[in-house]
Amino acid sequence: QAVGRGVTDPIHHLLTRPASMEAEAVHRVVALAEIAGCPLVIVHISSQEAFAEAVIARDRGLPVFTETCPQYLWLGIEDVPEGFEAAKFVCSPPLRWRSEGHQAALWAGVGSGRMDAVATDHCPFTWEQKEAGRGDFRKIPNGLGVVEHRVDLVYQGVVDGWVPLTRWIDVIAETPAKLTGIYPRKGTIAPGSDADIVIYDPASSQVLSAATHHMHLDYSVFEGTQVSGRVETVLLRGSVIV
Repeated sequence: QAVGRGVTDPIHHLLTRPASMEAEAVHRVVALAEIAGCPLVIVHISSQEAFAEAVIARDRGLPVFTETCPQYLWLGIEDVPEGFEAAKFVCSPPLRWRSEGHQAALWAGVGSGRMDAVATDHCPFTWEQKEAGRGDFRKIPNGLGVVEHRVDLVYQGVVDGWVPLTRWIDVIAETPAKLTGIYPRKGTIAPGSDADIVIYDPASSQVLSAATHHMHLDYSVFEGTQVSGRVETVLLRGSVIV
């Protein structure tokens, strides 16, 4: 309908996917999982309405697990620039209006344990690739470069008082490992587990920028954002890689 009206700017990718539709999708997939008798992991939850549907299912005793992504905790439609620059922020589900309380609801869920994990796939597209959607938002490649900053952005929730320190570890490491079936080989520091260890410096700080990130991406949706904490050392199966 939007394209039929000649409304094709990138911002309408976000506006044509309302939170009510995300909530309806969660409601339906919960019903299907219940009929099938199988557990369900709902990823990329972006709105409080969709999260509420998952919580209702869990409170009914269903094995329904939840995940959100750093962009939904940090970014709102209010942060999206005008014009085609908005293509940099196109992802699915889309960002939501901060003023409607979505971010606060998701942060509260992370802190309380209602939101099981904060994770993300790695789906960055360069500015040249995003150009494919100029004149038609339906053709914009969907995805943001976020994975490098996931741990840091969630740690800022600890600094800001949204998330207890132990919950930070749960949502970024332990629970994702459990949900993907690789715990306790991954997701914990224990005898017999892979020695995947991050040494984190909470006293440090950093400014996120395309000039300093390691992703093959020529812009950053978090450009200029200052966060507390920084990774100091990374061990993969006992070997230092960073």
